[in-house]
Amino acid sequence: MDNLKILKTSPCRDYELLDSGDGEKLERYGKFVLSRPDPQALWGKRLPVLEWQNADAVFVHSGAKGGWKKKPTVPEKWKIEFGGLSFFIKPTAFKHTGLFPEQEPNWKWIIDNIKSANRPVSILNLFGYTGGATLAALSAGAEVAHIDGSKSAIVWAKENATLSGLDKKPVRWILDDAREFVKRELRRGKRYDGIIMDPPAFGHGPKKELWKIEDDFLIFMKLCEEVLSDKPSFFLINGYSAGYSAIAYENNLSSLVDKFGGEIEKGELAIEESGNGRMLPAGIFARWKNK
Repeated sequence: MDNLKILKTSPCRDYELLDSGDGEKLERYGKFVLSRPDPQALWGKRLPVLEWQNADAVFVHSGAKGGWKKKPTVPEKWKIEFGGLSFFIKPTAFKHTGLFPEQEPNWKWIIDNIKSANRPVSILNLFGYTGGATLAALSAGAEVAHIDGSKSAIVWAKENATLSGLDKKPVRWILDDAREFVKRELRRGKRYDGIIMDPPAFGHGPKKELWKIEDDFLIFMKLCEEVLSDKPSFFLINGYSAGYSAIAYENNLSSLVDKFGGEIEKGELAIEESGNGRMLPAGIFARWKNK
């Protein structure tokens, strides 16, 4: 096993991490600056208090719940360009914005692997949410099955595909429990050349199917390995669940090396602060690619 890697997202025209610290982060999405909690920011802030107070929207907690306090100029949603793709930003009650900037290096990796295959490639994106990885795969010429248990997330992903000019590409938007979908694909004899997944720690499918990562992940990984084609290109696992390591995900991909060869990379995802280069941890990953 090699050393852990750090995949870094740097500031760009429509997105930058302005500052972080004291359990919060300050980001710019297009022309709007947002302040929201981030438990990874275990250090002091660099920017003056006034910079934080001038944010266009602030996520505030009220007891066990939370919500956004917005200036009147902040719309319900707005468009930004990021990673060569287009997205609607919609601050949600769960403090998310719909964009996960730390995934940009993974999107580039997905695109490179699809293009280097030099053949038609079929991709399965599980727990696909607002579709960043799906859009990356479509832009590279792949056929994609995008699976999520949330109807609103699929609607959002479709909107992003339209914004990016990818809505006419070969994609299936499927509202389903990820495990049940993979089981059905196995029965149908359908196979995929690449799999992308972002398994949550806890959640429910559209029919209230319970998912707990500590109970379901290992069995699910075995199903996903079975749904790979005879000549798969890649398998990517992203993780945001507290307490889990990239090494744990790497261990689940080692059987692919035994079966097909290739190599595994693993490590952390991070976002670089604008102006000083300090990095905010933003998740973990493990990814396998064939030779």
